[in-house]
Amino acid sequence: MQYHHDGYIGRDPRIRDAAGTGVDRTVELPETMDVLIVGAGPAGIVQAAQLTEYPQVHTRIIERRPDRLVAGRADGLFPRSCETFQAFEFYEEIAHEAAHMREMSFWGPKPEHPTEIARAARADDPPSYVSEFPILTVNQARVIDYFAERAANGPARIDINYGFEFIDLTVHDSGEYPVEVRIKDEHGNDRTVHAKYVVGCDGARSKVRDCMDVDLVTDPADQAWAVIDMMANTDFPDFRTRSGIQSDKEGSILLIPREGGFLTRFYVSLDTPTTENRERIRATTAEEAIERANRILHPYSVDVRKVTWFSIYEVRHSVAQSFDDVAAQQNPHLNPRVFIAGDACHTHSAKAGQGMNVSIQDGWNLAWKLGQVLEGRSDESLLKTYHDERQDVAQKLIDYDKEWSAMMSRRPEEMQGPHEIVDFFVSTANFPGGFDTKYQNSTLIGTSEHQDLAQGFPLGMRLKSARVSRLADTATVQLGHHFRADGRWRLYAFADRSGQAVADLAAWLETADDSPVTRFTPEGSDIDSVFDAKVIYQQGYRDVDLATVPGFFMPKVGRYKVTDWEKVYASTPLDDIFEARKIDRAGALVIVRPDMYVAHVLPLTARAEITEFFAQNMVRVKVQSFS
Repeated sequence: MQYHHDGYIGRDPRIRDAAGTGVDRTVELPETMDVLIVGAGPAGIVQAAQLTEYPQVHTRIIERRPDRLVAGRADGLFPRSCETFQAFEFYEEIAHEAAHMREMSFWGPKPEHPTEIARAARADDPPSYVSEFPILTVNQARVIDYFAERAANGPARIDINYGFEFIDLTVHDSGEYPVEVRIKDEHGNDRTVHAKYVVGCDGARSKVRDCMDVDLVTDPADQAWAVIDMMANTDFPDFRTRSGIQSDKEGSILLIPREGGFLTRFYVSLDTPTTENRERIRATTAEEAIERANRILHPYSVDVRKVTWFSIYEVRHSVAQSFDDVAAQQNPHLNPRVFIAGDACHTHSAKAGQGMNVSIQDGWNLAWKLGQVLEGRSDESLLKTYHDERQDVAQKLIDYDKEWSAMMSRRPEEMQGPHEIVDFFVSTANFPGGFDTKYQNSTLIGTSEHQDLAQGFPLGMRLKSARVSRLADTATVQLGHHFRADGRWRLYAFADRSGQAVADLAAWLETADDSPVTRFTPEGSDIDSVFDAKVIYQQGYRDVDLATVPGFFMPKVGRYKVTDWEKVYASTPLDDIFEARKIDRAGALVIVRPDMYVAHVLPLTARAEITEFFAQNMVRVKVQSFS
């Protein structure tokens, strides 16, 4: 974590000075605002945490609950979410209180005694190739707490306005704040507020979505499950290991260890819902579900001492066909004003653990784009890319969840053997991990003619970290862990052998009139306020002379113009990033978006291509010189 660049800080450095709209928050909910976020779940709160980095943007978030969420249903956090927590600077804190997954056990009927279960296989959870981050379980309420703290402590000082219920909205053709929103306050009084943009993060029964006339394709999966959070004693040996358990005749259990060491979640399969039995299934009690769980676990048993949460749910797969109001109207001449994110866009089974994870990525994808547009850095047409990118992800999520939930519900005799589910689990691990998302060519994703220069950083996919040595202090660090959700673009310059090409690129970026740095950095701002440039040398840190590093990669920033030493890296002797990520020894420039997705790969000699790429998605400001 970097701080002190504006002067000595003797308090918690995560509480930053208020700026812009955050300076005066005396009015709880004003009549006008730039962005109104409806719903403070994962999709909504991550937007507040991102938009706090855009203090000139007036953002408000409302939640119909009277106070913070105490216990949420979602609890599984996959590696992509952990990367996101790292970018928002609270991964270490949340990981400390979470349960960490290491393996998943698969149990099935004993061949010689099919009425009893036995462990059939184990698999790394997640497989080692997926990420350096683990899978965590921690209550959704705590995830929201951490993002909310980030939003409240950031420059824009964004707090959740509790007790406000969304009623409906109307989008007008003109006006500075064209979205008219009716809400009800905590006293039951109707109010009207106006916004430039509204984001509906109000769940599966989204009222915002209803106002957009969005088609919702729903596919019931004919599966019903009981969910039990419990404190229990048991002789089942994998009670603190994520486990998939299939009995011969009694059904299945998905076991999830929860945070704190004493809490465990069971998903217990129930009978297939039909018209005749649906009401009976919905009336299943916790005691009945526990009894079924014990039949599935035979010869083991579980003695439940306390049920902390219990619910019955039927699996339904739903995906919205439009994620904004313009896509719903199919009018290419308009730019969107109203969006939906999270469960308002997609619902599915809980067993794949994807709801909170995908919702967080929905919110992050949209929020930085809203910030860019509202601060005048990009044209508002940029906002169309949200639907284009995230609707496809939602559909793939539904497709994956159908396959995974169907497999978990199959009877043993319907499978080729326990290896079938293990093979599926291992071969598809990148998807639930959050790493199969690939955005297609657009104004934000370049073309692939130079992809061979950095094969390990595929275009449209998230930046996969690797170990490097930081030159200034010789520390071995993960390159991706220095990424911050601060709204900046990243320029990762992988140096050529001699260093001349990267030096020439640095000089051009710093001084040329057609450089994106000089074109798009506001006058009077630090040189790295819009583009955070880093250089990675092929040699070890002892073989790079710091005096030869271009000043562009060691900028003087902050109030006192002090040197930032943490942008210069070298390969580690035993884990060469050039080998690990298949980077051409002639060097490469990897451009990464503010949400950590690789936007372009270009040679170090590129000039016009860099200028043209950023001209597609950014608005030019007054040209200045940093020399």
